[in-house]
Amino acid sequence: MTNMLLAEWTTPFGIAPFDLIADADFAPALDVALAEHDAEIDAITADTGAASFDSVIGALESAGQALDKVLSVFFTVAGADSNPAREALQREFSPKLAQHFSRMTANKALFARIEAVWSARDQLDLNAEQERVLMLTRRGFVRAGAALTGEQDKRMAEIKSRLAELGTEFTQNVLADERSWFMELGEEGLEGLPDFVVETARAAGEEKEANGPVVTLSRSLIVPFLQFSSKRDLRQKAFEAWAARGANGGATDNREICAEILALRHERAQLLGYESFADYKLETEMAGTPAAVRQLLNDVWEPAKAQANADAEVLAGMMADDGVNGDLAPWDWRYYADKRRAIEHDLDEAEVKPYFQLDRMIEASFACANRLFGLEFAPLEVPLYHADCRAWDVTRNGKHVAVFIGDYFARGSKRSGAWCSAMRAQAKFPEVQAPVVINVCNFAKASPALLSYDDARTLFHEFGHALHQMLSDVTYESISGTSVARDFVELPSQLYEHWLDVPEVLAEFATHVETGEAMPKALLDKVLGAATFDMGFQTVEYVASAMVDLAFHEGAPPADPMQRQGAILAEMGMPEAITMRHATPHFAHVFAGDGYSSGYYSYMWSEVMDADAFAAFEEKGDAFDAELAQALEENILSTGGSKDAAELYTAFRGRMPGVDALLKGRGLQA
Repeated sequence: MTNMLLAEWTTPFGIAPFDLIADADFAPALDVALAEHDAEIDAITADTGAASFDSVIGALESAGQALDKVLSVFFTVAGADSNPAREALQREFSPKLAQHFSRMTANKALFARIEAVWSARDQLDLNAEQERVLMLTRRGFVRAGAALTGEQDKRMAEIKSRLAELGTEFTQNVLADERSWFMELGEEGLEGLPDFVVETARAAGEEKEANGPVVTLSRSLIVPFLQFSSKRDLRQKAFEAWAARGANGGATDNREICAEILALRHERAQLLGYESFADYKLETEMAGTPAAVRQLLNDVWEPAKAQANADAEVLAGMMADDGVNGDLAPWDWRYYADKRRAIEHDLDEAEVKPYFQLDRMIEASFACANRLFGLEFAPLEVPLYHADCRAWDVTRNGKHVAVFIGDYFARGSKRSGAWCSAMRAQAKFPEVQAPVVINVCNFAKASPALLSYDDARTLFHEFGHALHQMLSDVTYESISGTSVARDFVELPSQLYEHWLDVPEVLAEFATHVETGEAMPKALLDKVLGAATFDMGFQTVEYVASAMVDLAFHEGAPPADPMQRQGAILAEMGMPEAITMRHATPHFAHVFAGDGYSSGYYSYMWSEVMDADAFAAFEEKGDAFDAELAQALEENILSTGGSKDAAELYTAFRGRMPGVDALLKGRGLQA
């Protein structure tokens, strides 16, 4: 039988034929694709003609298409619908891929050809995009160790391979802990829980084949449980299990893995001549240096901590009024914060949630994209990798723009969190290709599916990433869509969240699940008025995680990351009733791969810009101002990494922003 991973896909818009692909196809397809990529690289180095942009950089851009096809399918299903076979393949593939790409970036003949093009660049009549691609390609090879020789070169390859293995192991350990733990509630354990949480707990119990409703470690279930459960002992048990992911001892414990990852990253940076991994990693980001990141985090930390400490006193008083002895604990914060919100804002999430239907929020995200950018979305019936997935054909003025896939519900086979990826990125070389973009979330599955306000923001956030991919309009795939500086990539996603808060959007799409009526204005005003409620807590848990990430990668690596984590938090004066948003043993942003290592701060760096960018629409008095929407697309959403991030933002806004807009937006500054 034909291995469909290696065949031409005749499906609509060239979507992967998931129904014709079996797990057994991946390993043989990967071997063929790797060999094909090797042959393409060999052809570049065997060329004896003068090195030109087309013969070297262009050839690199067009190489590896079969490999891209195989990996796009595999990593999609491995992250969103894993099983033992796919987990085993991940462990097999990670070092193999690391070795492959390490071999390519260490290829001295290939690097010599790139250097020849670089040296002759002023005589090659390159356009601006080609100059950018050449610079980024050369820089990527240098930073990967292409200029290393001898034992250093060999050691770099070993480090990359080992890091790939450790990242995969880290991810699978967290998933295993999340999948294996659940707590049976019985009927008494449902006390205080609103109907939507009870329904979700019952559905989770059925999935786990338990005797009744359960709490799992899925964020969409455990957070509302901590928020509403009146059983303090159960809240504590659930919270401690959630916080202990990756640190439970035994085969799934990540603490030694974290220590080894940090040590290897430091060694890697020093091989390349950098003082620390943070210096190496931040060199190519907008921030540029660890000092710039620390300045931003410090500017936000002090007002956030002051607000959180003030809030803690109020919550502790409420707990004492309930006759609870002892100090306010992390498993108490959400419960009493929700009670406080109900008092101060007269806002009950159980009253709000029926207005945030998943399907209506998807419609809202599409409608905003239509008003801003003229995009239209039509359901697309194609086989996908799971029955929960759905697809849309995205068009503008009748012309196909992209395929968008949504996979919204939590399940045991899916890693936690939410993400966006391009199964195929936009490009015009070597031929025109439209993107296939997927949003993956972990919302509680129910019928009908209802979201919290935070869930709805997550949906808009990930769709902002999707727009960055779908509206991309560049020639070369290496700079397409979200291929930008890490501390710039969150700008489009965080900016798009603002449109959820536009009153006319909520008035149209926040309709009651039973009556179909729009959210009453009084309730709408409460929702928007409480938008910055408990922002001290949210900011502290985030900044603490970002500070720990940065400190881990500055200077010598810690022998005991957990001890170092505790010391960092103590130095910061971390409020006792708040924990890091992501503790080290399950901090996937930082340890599942290099993506956000030394870079978790980037959400806040981008937030400085997104607060300022949306202020431009507010200054116009119209969240859908056509001229600004066009400028946003032309200068940010369509440009990918074709220009420096600061240059792109300045082209849109006329200047770079300060931190004041962020603090004001979070309610931490008047």
